[in-house]
Amino acid sequence: MKYKTTEKHVEGFVRWKYHLADLNLRAIKYEFVTGLEFYLRTEKNLTINSYGKIIKNLKKIIHECVAKEWLSRDPFVQYKVRHIEHEVPHLIEEELQKLRDKEFDIDRLALVKDLFLFSCFTGLAYVDAANLTREHIVTGPGGKKWLMKNRQKTDVPSKIPLLAPALEIIEKYSDYPMSANKRRLLPVMSNQKVNSYLKEIADLCGIRKKVTFHVARHTFATTVTLSNGIPIETVSKMLGHKKLQTTQIYAKVVDVKIGRDMEKLEGKF
Repeated sequence: MKYKTTEKHVEGFVRWKYHLADLNLRAIKYEFVTGLEFYLRTEKNLTINSYGKIIKNLKKIIHECVAKEWLSRDPFVQYKVRHIEHEVPHLIEEELQKLRDKEFDIDRLALVKDLFLFSCFTGLAYVDAANLTREHIVTGPGGKKWLMKNRQKTDVPSKIPLLAPALEIIEKYSDYPMSANKRRLLPVMSNQKVNSYLKEIADLCGIRKKVTFHVARHTFATTVTLSNGIPIETVSKMLGHKKLQTTQIYAKVVDVKIGRDMEKLEGKF
């Protein structure tokens, strides 16, 4: 789908700039790339990250053309795709506890709360949590229950020892019709509905943050693991990241952790 979108925008740019329906591949030079950026930024009013993704997709295709010697040189050689890292919030310890303590009489809110908490204690993205089955639970070292599943996004294995809150949620929904019928570990509704209900849940819990399902993954990396002294290398393995650099985006060293670490150091002096 993302390459179809890229194709649509490149076609639109060729018509806008060159007044043509198509363009010879050899006409793709550095000026084409900068012109495309200008078009996406001004004519289409796309943000840096939005037009950056489109140009990044085109770059992959062009690199394949260069590798096959259809192009003599890479038009992207002097071009850097720009990107702004957005701060994705995470729940601090008090907010996580508020959510755990809150009881909901409405079934849909109670279910979404449990799904969100499950991700807070496993670090799984929505699509991976939605596709979990009993086969993904294995017995790990020391006889403990682990989740082992390749991430859908990268196909990198995630190996996660299951904490008690996550095990409780699995047990709670073990006989739930929606999950039993599809052999799913948990009953999961659409990502859109989950995120919609999470806004409602956050309001009822007095959490003044924009809470989406992805916030749970950041909460696992930050509040649940890193803030409690779990090394970032271990967190990276559980999140299924290829590079430690990716984990650093998720795992923010919070003030509480800095305070605890400095208290240990203070004792030595």
